[in-house]
Amino acid sequence: MKRLLCSLTLLVLCLGLAMAKGGAEIKFDKTSHDFGKFTEDNAVVSYTFTFTNVGDGPLVIHQAVASCGCTVPDYTQEPVLPGKTGTVKVTYNGTGRTPGHFKKSITLRTNAKTEMLRLYIEGEMAPAKNDK
Repeated sequence: MKRLLCSLTLLVLCLGLAMAKGGAEIKFDKTSHDFGKFTEDNAVVSYTFTFTNVGDGPLVIHQAVASCGCTVPDYTQEPVLPGKTGTVKVTYNGTGRTPGHFKKSITLRTNAKTEMLRLYIEGEMAPAKNDK
């Protein structure tokens, strides 16, 4: 009985310490961006998402994966300290793509309390203007 009581006490203490331990927490100004309408003449568009580490430990983005090869994310590589900001720049390249509406996602994997989250971009690429 003493062993069981000691084991339970140890388990409760370990859980309490694990829950009390802080960590990074990521907060974006916004998680989606609409480029609106643009033409094939200017088929490459970019947007920079800004985030803040609102936690109490350093924030690290381990990976950023786009849903399509036409979308490339570039993110802050070094750890972001509590209260500081970082960025995720997303570039969509519509060159060679069929004109029309698109919606792409970028999945981030971090060490934050919310380990995975998604950013979204969308827009409408119109056909090139022919002045001939």
